[in-house]
Amino acid sequence: MAWKKQFDEEEVLHRAMKAFWSRGYAATSVQDLVRSMGINKGSIYDTYGNKRGLFIKALRLYNDKRKALLAGLERSGSSISAIRDLFQSRIDEIFSDSERLGCFLTNTALELAAHDAEIRDIVAQRQMEIEGFFQRLIERGQGNGEISKDLDADLAAQSLLASLFGLLVLSRSRPEPSLLRSIADSAVAVLQ
Repeated sequence: MAWKKQFDEEEVLHRAMKAFWSRGYAATSVQDLVRSMGINKGSIYDTYGNKRGLFIKALRLYNDKRKALLAGLERSGSSISAIRDLFQSRIDEIFSDSERLGCFLTNTALELAAHDAEIRDIVAQRQMEIEGFFQRLIERGQGNGEISKDLDADLAAQSLLASLFGLLVLSRSRPEPSLLRSIADSAVAVLQ
């Protein structure tokens, strides 16, 4: 008779994501994961392969949740408002996060992307998706007259991406509302 899992894989993966997110990959031991996930070590290995495989699945879960946010914003009416709302949603998360976890993707980029090609590719792919979100909104805004056609959509999208990730990095060491809002306001002002 085949062994049947006695846990919800998505729920325990979410717990693993939170553990990695709060401590980072290197500082999260398998024993930390056992405690956080509420399953035994054998179940972790049987279900996710190893710590690195579990981390990659947790990072993909985080990215999937973030894609839904962008999709919702992209469906909104105003391109500039959607871009502003993305920055504001990240700022709101920073100030509502009592643990000051920051952005899991940004944390991963800083900790692992330089040393692990597969993780670097996952991070880069997600960054390109965000850049594409910005570019589509800029082009849509140019099409409806909301944004000047003189603006180079590619360069503006790259600038917005850099501003967003700069904001997320700064939020870890300088979570100052005026600083973060100033970065967001300056980024969006380029479009107007």
